[in-house]
Amino acid sequence: MAARVVLVAGFTHHDVADELWRASPESSLVRHDLSSLAEGVVRRWADGRLTVLELAHGCVSCTLRLDLVPLLEGLDGRVIVQLDPMLEPEAVCFALSGTEVEIEAVVTVVDTATWLDDATGADSLADRGLRAAEGDERMVAQVVVGQAEFADALVLTGPGDPVLTAVLDRLSPGAPRQQLSELDVVSLLAAIPADARRGEIDDGFGSLLYGRPSLEPAHGVSVVHFTDRRPFHPMRLHNCIDVLLDGVVRVRGRVWVASQPDAALWLESAGGGLRVGNLGPWEGDRDQELVVITKSADAAEIAAALRSALVTDEELALVTELDFADPFADWHEEEMEL
Repeated sequence: MAARVVLVAGFTHHDVADELWRASPESSLVRHDLSSLAEGVVRRWADGRLTVLELAHGCVSCTLRLDLVPLLEGLDGRVIVQLDPMLEPEAVCFALSGTEVEIEAVVTVVDTATWLDDATGADSLADRGLRAAEGDERMVAQVVVGQAEFADALVLTGPGDPVLTAVLDRLSPGAPRQQLSELDVVSLLAAIPADARRGEIDDGFGSLLYGRPSLEPAHGVSVVHFTDRRPFHPMRLHNCIDVLLDGVVRVRGRVWVASQPDAALWLESAGGGLRVGNLGPWEGDRDQELVVITKSADAAEIAAALRSALVTDEELALVTELDFADPFADWHEEEMEL
């Protein structure tokens, strides 16, 4: 019998994992402390028993591959896994995707006092003394946004203001929410809709409006859903990147640049952190699709900037003959050892 795992993520101290464990007496509780990961040391508690692991390479992927994955493969029944604050649940689910381990739910704790500032700020994990390893250049915003976005359920540390509520409505629209002070973990898990993600990893080619968020603005928060059937001019797209960062909570999408007609590029940002990767060849027709969740930015300005970055009719007619300067040719998400 394979393990049924509930992942508990969050960037703040909480006891939600303990509450889930106490509510399910037959479950196991696993937590990791990665604060000494850069020195190759990981501390793991499994049902209260401490194991100190020494890794030859201090990185998140090594911790998942060499410890967490085999540990969960060896367990059965419900397992509550409290993730270290620097971990994003999507990376954990990706590591488990080739196993028989079932993700029952991903629960993320959102600190209502700090989350919005973290999600739109420019601090790196290194600035906070939380960098997982020497090559870890992630931004705090990338972690907190990723944790909330991938959640099947959210626990709020306190009452959220209308702006935070509007952002979460669009970032994780299907996730039920409870306040920590009134937490009933049984009812929270029961409220997760049948079509929730539950650890499913996107391939980048599906719909980007996961959970059908409202496209209507509220409290200054908007969603820009940009689509088009012609490519971007690579330099003009590069020049409008700043518009996608200032006052924006999240950008996710696949883009087609005229200089790379066969490659589907993936663009993702949170706060001041930007990732550009290559999804591989296009599956079907090439098209642009970007989803931008704003906090204070002008949605119309973002849509206009993206529209102006597309190739013109004249450029499209000569697209095979033009020699485009392409800042995206060598700018891609490297396989970071985290």
